Amino acid sequence: MIVTLTPNPSVDRTFEVAEFTIGTVSRADAVRIEPGGKGLNVARTLVAGGHGVRAVVPVGGHDGELLSDELADRGVTVVAVPIARPVRTNISLVTPDGVVSKVNAPGPRLTGAEVRALRKATVAELAGAEWLAGCGSLPPGAPADLYATLVREAQAAGVRVAIDASGAALREAVAAGPDLIKPNREELAELAGRELTSFGDVLGAARELIGWGVGAVVASLGADGAVLVDTDGAWHATRPPIVPRSAVGAGDALLAGVLAAGGRGPEALRVGVAHGAAAALLPGTAAPAPSDVDLEAVTVTPVDHHRPLTEGAHR
Repeated sequence: MIVTLTPNPSVDRTFEVAEFTIGTVSRADAVRIEPGGKGLNVARTLVAGGHGVRAVVPVGGHDGELLSDELADRGVTVVAVPIARPVRTNISLVTPDGVVSKVNAPGPRLTGAEVRALRKATVAELAGAEWLAGCGSLPPGAPADLYATLVREAQAAGVRVAIDASGAALREAVAAGPDLIKPNREELAELAGRELTSFGDVLGAARELIGWGVGAVVASLGADGAVLVDTDGAWHATRPPIVPRSAVGAGDALLAGVLAAGGRGPEALRVGVAHGAAAALLPGTAAPAPSDVDLEAVTVTPVDHHRPLTEGAHR
C-alpha cells in the first residue's frame, strides 16, 4: 500500500490543437478533463498497475467534487479533506509534436486549521503503508516545512517517504532526510548550488544529498534519461527516442514505477523510466496501463562520469 499526498490538486483541462500561436484563436481537436496534481498522477499510475493506493487530497467547491468523482471513476481511493475554497484549474495546450503550453493556477489559500487537518489525515492513513509520497507544489497558506514535518512523522511510524517537490518545500524536506527524492535537473542543480553539465556533476550532487541523509535520488534528465543513486550504487536509464503526445505527468509516472518496484536499485529505475515513457505517449495526463509499459525498451547502465548532459548547463 502506498499513500499519496497532493496538497495542491487541480482539475486539468487539456486541449489538443493543430497549432498554437500566442495572440491568435486556436480551435481544439479534442478536450480532456482529468484530475491533476503530481501526487494524483502517481496514484492513478499505481492503481492502473494494480497497486493499492490511498490518495489524500484537499477538496473544495464544484471542481473539488468533480475531482473526487473523476478519481473514483479511475479506481482511486480518495481521502478527501474538506476546504472552504475551490480547488484550482490548470490549462494545457498540446500540439501534435508533443509540445505543451501550460498555465497552472496558484491554488486556494488554506487556513491553518485546514493545513493541520490535511497533515492529520495523511498520518492517519499510514497504518499498513509501505510508502508515503508527498508530491507537488504547496498551496498558499501551507508552511514550507509541511513535507519535512510529514517525513519525520511517517518515518517515526515506520513508513518510507518519497518527496517530489521544488523550491523551499524541497529544501526543507531534504533536511529532514526522506528515503527518496525525485528532482529534475534544474531542481537538483538548485539543491547543489552549482551548474550541472555532465553526468559526473549529477552523480556528485546526488551523493552530496545522500550524505545529508537522503536515502536515494532519482533525477529525471529529459532527453538524457534518468539516474538513480542510492547507497548501493548509481545507474543511468535510457530508451530509444519517442515523439511524446503529452509529457505532462510523465515524471509522476516515473516516480510511480520506481516506488512500485521498491524505490532502490537498477530494476526500480528501469520500471520507472518505462512508466514515464509510456505516460508520455498518452494524451493529457492519462495513466499508462501495464500493456503500455515496455520494460525491454529501457537500457540501464552504470553512470558514465564523463558524459556531458546534452541539453546544456542548468542552475
